[in-house]
Amino acid sequence: MKQKTAAKRRKRTPQNGWLERDARAGLRAAGRSLVRLERHATRAVAEAAEAIVASLESGGTIYFCGNGGSAADAQHLAAELSGRYLLERPALAAVSLTTNSSVLTAIGNDFGFERVFARQLEGVGVAGDVLVAISTSGGSPNVVAAIEVAHQQGMTVIGMTGLKGRDYTALCDLALITPSDSTPRVQEGHIAMGHVLCELVERALFPARKKAVRR
Repeated sequence: MKQKTAAKRRKRTPQNGWLERDARAGLRAAGRSLVRLERHATRAVAEAAEAIVASLESGGTIYFCGNGGSAADAQHLAAELSGRYLLERPALAAVSLTTNSSVLTAIGNDFGFERVFARQLEGVGVAGDVLVAISTSGGSPNVVAAIEVAHQQGMTVIGMTGLKGRDYTALCDLALITPSDSTPRVQEGHIAMGHVLCELVERALFPARKKAVRR
């Protein structure tokens, strides 16, 4: 039995070798991308945090939207604000427009998929709120439609995208751009910037609060 196990290990070694090399290369590429992001987006992230803080201080709500991986980011970041990120503090008004399957399918069926976020904002968005509109490509019609409605409602729009979305960011008040045209790198940049946003917002609103004890 021990001989068979040793043989299996030997057979796996070449495969593990290239997997490890590719894993290192992938992590190195992600790290380099985040270093570029630091140089490129620091001021924009601080400005976005300032806009979110101002909205929350005045009783506003922060809305998030996106498709696919960006939908997951929208839910993730809304949860960090409405629940908590690092500090023990009161809940913050943050909502993801991607989470209610009945709403999404009803609006998609009756008005078309491009209206699934815009239609929701027509009902709940008010002046002083913020929309964080996430699109890796910058070409998502339903996110663009949400931006248009947000502006009609008097909301501030923070757009998150990559290098391919520069035209998209012209539609937004503030732009958080990951300096890459690779979808994985762009999405990694989004969640990194999103986490920093959450930390800055917490620290600005609750400077005296202690860090939460994670369960």
